[in-house]
Amino acid sequence: MFCGKGVSILETINEILARELDRPLSHIENVVNLLDEGNTIPFIARYRKEMHGAMDDTSLRTLEERLQYLRSLQERKETVKKSIEEQGKMTEELSAAIDDAVTLASLEDLYRPYKPKRRTRATIAREKGLAPLAEILFAQELDIPAPEELAAEYVDAEKGVESVEDALAGASDIIAEQISDDAEIRKILRGFIEANASIVSSAATEEDSVYRLYYEFTQRIGKMQGHQVLALNRGEKEGFLKVSVELDRDAALQKLRRVVIKPGSPAMAFVRNAADDAYDRLLWPSMERETRNDLTDWACEGAIKMFGLNLKPLLMQPPVKGKVTMGLDPGYRNGCKVAVVDGTGKVLDTAVVYPTFSEGRKKEAIRTLSALIRKHGVQHIAIGNGTASRETEQMTVEMLKELGGGQSYAIVNEAGASVYSASKLAAEEFPEYDVNLRSAVSIARRLQDPLAELVKIEPMAIGVGQYQHDMPQAKLEETLDGVVEDCVNAVGVDINTASPSLLQRVSGLNKTTAKNIVTYREENGPFTSRKEIKKVPKLGPKAFQQSAGFLRVPESKHVLDNTAVHPESYDAAEKLLVLCGYSLKDVAEGNIAELLKRMESYGVAKAAAECGVGEPTLRDIAQELMKPGRDPREDLPPVLLRKDVLEIKDLKPGMVLTGTVRNVIDFGVFVDIGVHQDGLVHVSQISDKFIRHPSEVLAVGDIVKVVVLDVDEKKHRISLSIKQVKE
Repeated sequence: MFCGKGVSILETINEILARELDRPLSHIENVVNLLDEGNTIPFIARYRKEMHGAMDDTSLRTLEERLQYLRSLQERKETVKKSIEEQGKMTEELSAAIDDAVTLASLEDLYRPYKPKRRTRATIAREKGLAPLAEILFAQELDIPAPEELAAEYVDAEKGVESVEDALAGASDIIAEQISDDAEIRKILRGFIEANASIVSSAATEEDSVYRLYYEFTQRIGKMQGHQVLALNRGEKEGFLKVSVELDRDAALQKLRRVVIKPGSPAMAFVRNAADDAYDRLLWPSMERETRNDLTDWACEGAIKMFGLNLKPLLMQPPVKGKVTMGLDPGYRNGCKVAVVDGTGKVLDTAVVYPTFSEGRKKEAIRTLSALIRKHGVQHIAIGNGTASRETEQMTVEMLKELGGGQSYAIVNEAGASVYSASKLAAEEFPEYDVNLRSAVSIARRLQDPLAELVKIEPMAIGVGQYQHDMPQAKLEETLDGVVEDCVNAVGVDINTASPSLLQRVSGLNKTTAKNIVTYREENGPFTSRKEIKKVPKLGPKAFQQSAGFLRVPESKHVLDNTAVHPESYDAAEKLLVLCGYSLKDVAEGNIAELLKRMESYGVAKAAAECGVGEPTLRDIAQELMKPGRDPREDLPPVLLRKDVLEIKDLKPGMVLTGTVRNVIDFGVFVDIGVHQDGLVHVSQISDKFIRHPSEVLAVGDIVKVVVLDVDEKKHRISLSIKQVKE
């Protein structure tokens, strides 16, 4: 979160971005111009590196988000100025303060005294003509009469001021509101709250709940964890907790009095009482709400970031391609749904078995599944991790032993599979199958190519992170969509096999152009070159420029059409090959192992100049020529395939196991170790080095060795450690 230091009113948005992101101004200006021209983040990140110093997609999205915030701030400043000017209350000092505001909160503080208000006690007092009295008293001159003497002059029954007490009460209301609206006072109190306030929660019911940890809870605001804030909010919303912000009232009043009271004046005691009233009635309730809201915003921002960090490795899990795969969607009452798909994901067979009904039905299920495995040559089995997953896994292991080997299985995260199977998209893709069988197909395909299958599901339904339904949904959706877009474009898409769901995530494409690509493919056969993409209806020059480099055409005779080399750089790629003594034929045959070495010997800068591109682009071209059609996911640890199963009762402290990181959260990571229940590695057990957050060293999908620390069978809790594993 950018807190922002004071900036010159002459500093432009681009200059602010350059300073905050520590980037050359020219790079910032280039990115802003590219964004304004309608270029996508993946396109800018991959094909315009020279213009921004090779910033990655994450940095570019941070820049884009901050740019939007600063532009919104600027627009709000103009609105605020206009409103104050229309009231005839604008001063040079106030105008400069508005220009210098670096956050929307500080801007709203400045605007607060001039913001149209509903009728308050202060506005009623002003209507009674008591503003001059309040002004005299608040000025606290040394030689003024006593407040009661001054107030006597404002008693006017016709205006509703029946007595001196009425006049003083009205003046106090005006002063209290003025104090409450003062931007500097709010800034001082805000800092005091951040440094000294605590969040306190207590039980709102005698009923036991998952919030029992917070039935007696106190924590300084500065030490609060994001997950604690979100848990307190949800517990309060569900009626289990009472939550408040606590601050030493006397210390806060002392801070306030120092600012507003002028010692020695006859009005000092009166102003002090008005200040106390302002704090109790106006300032503290407002700032307590603001503090809670700020904490929630901060926690949501961290949680959304964590969602993105978890989603990326999940989408980028290495595919298990080209293998006949069986998908099992476990269940009790409705049985276990089965789907067999070939190496390309085409459905070969389906079935429903009932392994949890009885021992006899389990043996019958094993016979049915074994027959399908032999018939179709199934090599891998993907088991959804939902209801009845444990029993289905045990049956699978028993079956694999009977089959005598040759097959293996993996537990697949089935989050969102039911959402997809009941969607319009699934109905269009598999009209002949019911909802349950579609889910089994999805599970099988998730093992074969997680990215291609998961893009069919709304990112929020995939379920990586915590408290996703408590997040600002628009912000969460925007962040996760950005992650999906970055992953799809990092991998690239085969234009002749990709689904519309996958194609619409490609830079420059949308639902309409993605469907048009598929329609064109169906009517004219596979694409045979990138140039042919231009023939797709409604896919214009801009869309082609943005998408071409990310669309692969394996059937093309031009080898570069199956690489991430952009068509605009084909000439440069061919010049590079000539400079290094190669040809496109060598690329197709994979005979250019020395390309990088020869390019370095020739001189990268010299070669880039002769090829007419920048050095970063030239290096990218060389990497692509070395591995045409390469999948970056192949460089990641492979999926952990199993042939045996453990039960929680088999676990003993000290056992060392290999597992897969399933989720990364604030206080640790959950690891699948082949038991139905994932084990928790607390953040303190991850590394010997100090880390602030588990994401610093681990990501979803990582394969890790863990040692069992403790097992609680009744509560289904498994405590693990990574740092205590003996090598």
